[in-house]
Amino acid sequence: MHPAPSIIAFSTFSGLGLGLLFWLGIDPDPPTGWVAFTFFVIAYVLAVGGLVSSTFHLGRPERAIKAFTQWRSSWLSREAWASVAALVVMALYGLGLVFFDANWTILGWLGAALAMLTVLTTSMIYTQMKTVPRWNMWLTPVLFIALSLAGGALLSGRVTIAIWLLALAGAVQLGWWVVGDTRLVQSGTTMETATGLGPMGTVRSFEPPHTGTNYLLDEMVHVVGRRHAQKLRLIAFGLMIVLPILLLLLPFPHIFGILALLSHAAGVLASRWLFFAEAEHVVGLYYGMR
Repeated sequence: MHPAPSIIAFSTFSGLGLGLLFWLGIDPDPPTGWVAFTFFVIAYVLAVGGLVSSTFHLGRPERAIKAFTQWRSSWLSREAWASVAALVVMALYGLGLVFFDANWTILGWLGAALAMLTVLTTSMIYTQMKTVPRWNMWLTPVLFIALSLAGGALLSGRVTIAIWLLALAGAVQLGWWVVGDTRLVQSGTTMETATGLGPMGTVRSFEPPHTGTNYLLDEMVHVVGRRHAQKLRLIAFGLMIVLPILLLLLPFPHIFGILALLSHAAGVLASRWLFFAEAEHVVGLYYGMR
C-alpha cells in the first residue's frame, strides 16, 4: 500500500507517547512537580501530535469528528474513543502528580490500560483487513504493543527494562517479517480468484484494465523491490533494535540514552514505512501487479 507520511508519523509517535504514558501510569514511585510535568508534556506532544497527524490523510479532515459515531463496527472509531479516554484519565492523573504531589494510583493504572488499549485498537485497524494478508495475523498487534512498550521504557529512562523489551520487540519484528512474506501465498488469493476467471484456466495479465491511474492504484498498490526492501529491513532493524541496545549497554547510559532513543525512533519510522510499502493488497492481483 502507499506509505503515506502522515500515517507513518501517526503510528510511530503516538505509539511512543502512549508507551510513555503507560510507564508513568504504573510507576509505583512516579515523578512529581516539574519533573512529572516534563514527562507528561513529552508524552502528550508525541501522542496527540501523532493522532492529529493522522487526520491529514483524510480527504475531508474537518469530518474527522464523525469517526466517533461508528464505534460498534469500526476499529478506527474505537481507537478514537480509546485515545480520548486515555488522554483524559492520564491528564487527571498527571494533575495530581504535578500540582498536588499526589499519586492517584487507580487513575494511573486505568490510564495505563487505556493507553495500551489505544495502541491495540490502532493495530486492529490493520490486523482486521483480510485484503492485506501480511497484516491479517496475530503478530501485528503484538508488534505494535511491543514497540510501544519498548519505546515508552526508553523515554521514561528504564534502561534495563528497555533493553529486554527492545530484544523482545526485535524478535517479534523478525517473526512478523518472516511469517508476513508467506501470507499472500497462504491466503489462496490469486489472479484467477481476483478476476473470477479461475474456472476457465490459468490467467495472466495481458493489458491493464484501463490506461490511466485511479484511487485503488494510488492508495492500495505500491511495489517495492525485494532487494531494496531487504536493505531497508537491515537498516530499520539496526537503528530500531541493535544500536539502541548497544548504546544502553555502554557506561553512562543517561548520556547515550538520548542517542538510543533517537536511533530507535528513526528505526521505527523506517520499519513502519516498510509496514505499508510491503503490504500486498489483493486488489493488485486484478491489475497484474503481484
